[in-house]
Amino acid sequence: MDKMFSLEGKSFLVAGGTRGIGRAISIQFARAGAKVIANYVRDERSARALKEEADRENLALSLCRADLTSAKGLAHLDEFIGANVESLSGLVFCAATGVHRAFKDLNARHFDWTFSLNVKAFFELTKLLLPRFRVPAAIVALSSQGAQQAIPRYSLVGASKGALESLVRHLAVELAPKGVRVNILSPGPVRTGAWEAMPDSEARLAGAEKRSPLGRLTSPEEAAWAAQFLCSDAAQGIVGHTLVVDGGLRLVGE
Repeated sequence: MDKMFSLEGKSFLVAGGTRGIGRAISIQFARAGAKVIANYVRDERSARALKEEADRENLALSLCRADLTSAKGLAHLDEFIGANVESLSGLVFCAATGVHRAFKDLNARHFDWTFSLNVKAFFELTKLLLPRFRVPAAIVALSSQGAQQAIPRYSLVGASKGALESLVRHLAVELAPKGVRVNILSPGPVRTGAWEAMPDSEARLAGAEKRSPLGRLTSPEEAAWAAQFLCSDAAQGIVGHTLVVDGGLRLVGE
């Protein structure tokens, strides 16, 4: 039964895979036996730290710096994948950005910036990688509570995550007959560097921790374990599903 959850012999691209939840997924997949390509675009320090940890554990993890919002970046990533793996077993899309402001302070540039990575890059990357998948394959897109619920100063990010989830559901139906399962992973609040850009982040995290039935925040490792499950043979019957990993927080509301 343990073999059903193993990623031994599989290869994955983790987009946005060197920080926060993406980092946890990259290292967990490699520990589970997969060959991992962790994509990033700016933070060299975090990327090097991840690679050093993987090397200490003798894990099969490589880094590829590529801007997923540009044709040049996507072409470079495609070339890197072709040079490093024979095929891919799946994609975990953790790349995300956003502007946290009241609606009155947002403009079209903020909209384009947010949707360019959070939605369009997923669309472009999936189209690019489909010929490289070895079926059965799995795609997991990282979402958030803001896709379903209104959160202060989160309108653009939340809207982009809602669009991402809708796209995943349509792809799930279209790609399942071709041997590619597509699902959504929606963690609860996880204390990562992404919260530094959020207004009142400490108060929000403290409130979430207090309301949580578990009495704590979701850990990056818990999100990574869930992603591993969705990409494993154990989840072969799960298609177009949103897996919420939040310790029951969404059951109790605000």
